[in-house]
Amino acid sequence: MEENLQQILRHLLESPHTDNHRSFETSSSTEKRLFEKVQDAYDACLNEGEIKELGSEPLLDILRKVDRLFPAANPQEDLEIPQDLRDQHPMTDILHMDESHLSNTIIYLESIGVTALVSFSIGADDKDPDSTVLLLTPPRQPGLPSKEYYENEGVIKDYSRTIGQVLEALLLEANPMSLSLKDLSFLRSEGLVKSIVDFESRLAQVTPNSEDMEDVTKYYNPRSLEETDSLIPQLSIPNIVRSLSPEGYKPANLIIGSPTYLTTLSSILQDTTKESLKAYLVWKTVQAYAHAVEDEALKPLRRFNNQLQGKDPDAVEERWRTCIKLADDGLGWILSRFFVEKAFSENAKNFGDEIVSRIKEQFIIKLNAASWMSKEVRKLGVEKVHNIVQKIGYPVKSPDLRNATMLEEYYKTVNISRSGFFDNLISIATFEVHREWFALGKPTDRDEWGMTVPTVNAYYNPAGNEIVFPGGVMQAPVFYNPSIPIYLSYGAFGSVSGHELSHAFDSTGRHYDETGNYTEWWDNTTVESFQSKAQCFIDQYHEFTVPGPDGNALHVNGRLTLGENIADAGGLSASFAAWKQAEKTKPSKLLPGLQHLTKDQVFFISYANWWCGKDREETAIERIYQDPHAPKWARILGTMANSREFKQSFHCPIQEPTCELW
Repeated sequence: MEENLQQILRHLLESPHTDNHRSFETSSSTEKRLFEKVQDAYDACLNEGEIKELGSEPLLDILRKVDRLFPAANPQEDLEIPQDLRDQHPMTDILHMDESHLSNTIIYLESIGVTALVSFSIGADDKDPDSTVLLLTPPRQPGLPSKEYYENEGVIKDYSRTIGQVLEALLLEANPMSLSLKDLSFLRSEGLVKSIVDFESRLAQVTPNSEDMEDVTKYYNPRSLEETDSLIPQLSIPNIVRSLSPEGYKPANLIIGSPTYLTTLSSILQDTTKESLKAYLVWKTVQAYAHAVEDEALKPLRRFNNQLQGKDPDAVEERWRTCIKLADDGLGWILSRFFVEKAFSENAKNFGDEIVSRIKEQFIIKLNAASWMSKEVRKLGVEKVHNIVQKIGYPVKSPDLRNATMLEEYYKTVNISRSGFFDNLISIATFEVHREWFALGKPTDRDEWGMTVPTVNAYYNPAGNEIVFPGGVMQAPVFYNPSIPIYLSYGAFGSVSGHELSHAFDSTGRHYDETGNYTEWWDNTTVESFQSKAQCFIDQYHEFTVPGPDGNALHVNGRLTLGENIADAGGLSASFAAWKQAEKTKPSKLLPGLQHLTKDQVFFISYANWWCGKDREETAIERIYQDPHAPKWARILGTMANSREFKQSFHCPIQEPTCELW
């Protein structure tokens, strides 16, 4: 399915602009400019000859800025930003002369999309979802994919060697005798390379576990700007907020994902040498932009990343695939418009909307039958389902894909050149950071989407109480037009729809009311019943294992995956009920060649076919550590074990589900 979608996008971007597929009324000249913008970004990425000719120089230019913003000598002295640095990068005008080198360096890195020490994000306030708020959390990846990797001596040894090789090669290419990089020559020290890994390891140790990072009851910690500053004074958070947010913005509170992380980070910074901290900042920048550079100096990092994922060390993704991903990441709504015109119909949108509506009806029936919930909670739950917003196919506001003029205005500050791949990425990153930060002080835009249209995925947003299904997931073999037997669509897409709807009542969604407000609206008796039933899912999925890095079994984290496992079970059951209701109105035919199977059985085969897949051993390990989803095979086996309807359809001797909520 993903492959088919990528081929569609490739054909679209490698073909001349045409009006043949136009489904939206618009000015042909505006549409042509939009197409040229996304095609120029794609072509610049494909131009490997020019990218290789530039080598590491674009990255070194960024490192020179870091070098000058954070000199290894006396980094707490007041900063005087050289005029030539201000001229070289437009975002440096946000830096303040009266703040520490470290704070200003973090501002600069944040402005180009590099995360170091802490992670900033802006979103709806969980307890006031119509208002935006700044969230300050530990980075999801200290350097390696997750904190568990720092306990693997073999990985640490390879990682350290990789850092040393990359930094040594970059310094040789940069001519360390030049004044512009005189302070970076210390990076050749073997001890300093070790200090980078040791520093990351200390950050990893105090980073909350993945399940706590996902738990609103753990990460929702409001603090005033002054209180936040006192937790980590070295960063001067007020300076960062003042520099990146709209002029005059004064936050009432920030949401601190882990106060303990910030106070411990402050202690770590106090006993970290200036040279070690600078080396860490340089390495974060290298990791963030290594993908944008074609140079021998970066090859050790790519080899290491490949090995960590179980790939051949010298494996290279086909360039066009990389460039499609980058075009979608950077100019996703423009690409979405042309994808919709080429491959997504209004009929598909309407049929998807019908399926989701039918599933909501069935979920209400299941809620009313949930005897473990109190009557009042069931009543509020039904109201919540009625209030769930359905976003199907593509956005028609913020931005409106149908309006080419609006799209052009949306991306007007993004400068794209057909021959400037690295500069394109910087322009895109700067645009995204500015767009996100400048949402502060404004009401939450509930019309925004968190995924572009050519995305094979879907999501439930608890603060918005909305379910979102991009057109990319509404493709065969998950979604078919109504002329195909609808049990195939209900088995796959319908189950995905039910899955997302079920999130409204899972271990996270249950904390949000019908308006998306984080509040405890369940009574104690209902909570206790839920926790008892949820423990069954936790224990069940804990029994699923993959081979671990030491050869021993690595168990699925039943607590981390709890919400997804509950949603899989509830979604499948609601979709099956919705299909059976639709079948009464217009019965579907059996598929040729599958007459030995009932339609009920093919429904479940369609579900399993959607999740059928295989991971490399190393990838499976990484996902166990940090993915809130169970392995795909476990999502089939576990969900079937929890489906009364499946067991009845296949005449299983024991028809009671292993675990059941709805």
